[in-house]
Amino acid sequence: MKYTKLGNTGVDVSRICLGMMSFGKPGSEHGLFPWARDFDDAKPIFAKAVELGINYFDTANVYQLGTSEEITGRLIREFKLDRDDIVVNTKVRMEMRQGQPNGGGLSRKAILSEIDKSLTRLGLDYVDMYTIHRLDPATPPEEIMEALHDVVKSGKARYIGASTMYAWQFERLQSIAEKNGWTKFAAMQNHYNLIYREEEREMIPLCQDRGVALTPWSPLAGGRLAHPWGTVTPRVEIDEVSKWVWDGTNDLDKVVVDNVERLAKERGISMAQLSLAWMLSKPFITAPIVGTTAVEHVADAVAALELELSQEEIQELERPYVTHPVLGMM
Repeated sequence: MKYTKLGNTGVDVSRICLGMMSFGKPGSEHGLFPWARDFDDAKPIFAKAVELGINYFDTANVYQLGTSEEITGRLIREFKLDRDDIVVNTKVRMEMRQGQPNGGGLSRKAILSEIDKSLTRLGLDYVDMYTIHRLDPATPPEEIMEALHDVVKSGKARYIGASTMYAWQFERLQSIAEKNGWTKFAAMQNHYNLIYREEEREMIPLCQDRGVALTPWSPLAGGRLAHPWGTVTPRVEIDEVSKWVWDGTNDLDKVVVDNVERLAKERGISMAQLSLAWMLSKPFITAPIVGTTAVEHVADAVAALELELSQEEIQELERPYVTHPVLGMM
């Protein structure tokens, strides 16, 4: 395993982050990811990640309505991981109580309540990173940043992070924190992969300039960059979220995926390895968040760290891409 600093912090994280979104109680009644794996199925996947040196784990309160956090905490205890060696991120913002007043969002009330609930589910005294799971336009940005600062000062989180938003929104939040002497974001979970590269215009240069870690979500685009175009896996059959995010650009994406398939065959490696090797070749990427439902997927992701792509290969992978509509700013 290779490790790197998390942005401008002194924290060491593995170059692959294990996305725990794949774990939780299965079934649509428990959340948006009915294909999630319960504890027994998650255990061998987590074991392989630990064996290969992954120390960075990402979850969220909303993933299967808290059961991802519960399984994450249980796995940490099951494998007796040293709390000082691992880095745990969870997130807040999405609706946890559908249709109820204060059921989600980033109000001070919600942030201070949800961090306690997340820590209880995780069975931890603190998280290393507490991330806002998109921006809440209904809450004043000053309220958001002060509440997050108070979470850090209370000892319940070591750092804070943000996820997909416009670059101007991110810079505004950072400026508010700086002006008031509050905690600034150390990391950005942005939407970035071979079929969605709009972040190269503003967010990535901004984070590079500010020393903010970049930990992209869905580096394999919900599996689209890991399989030949049109492959129907058990997850694809029931994953409505991925369809909502990416199906609107199928005409633009097929040529990119076909190109990855061709180049992977020429290299004699899997499409997933090639797609991740491309991302890891970017000096601004700290650690892509790789979600998985199979042990071999973890091995594939870690194997990508050893692949070195030539400039010609990188250019060939990027060649078919054309401008996309901006996605994920919900």
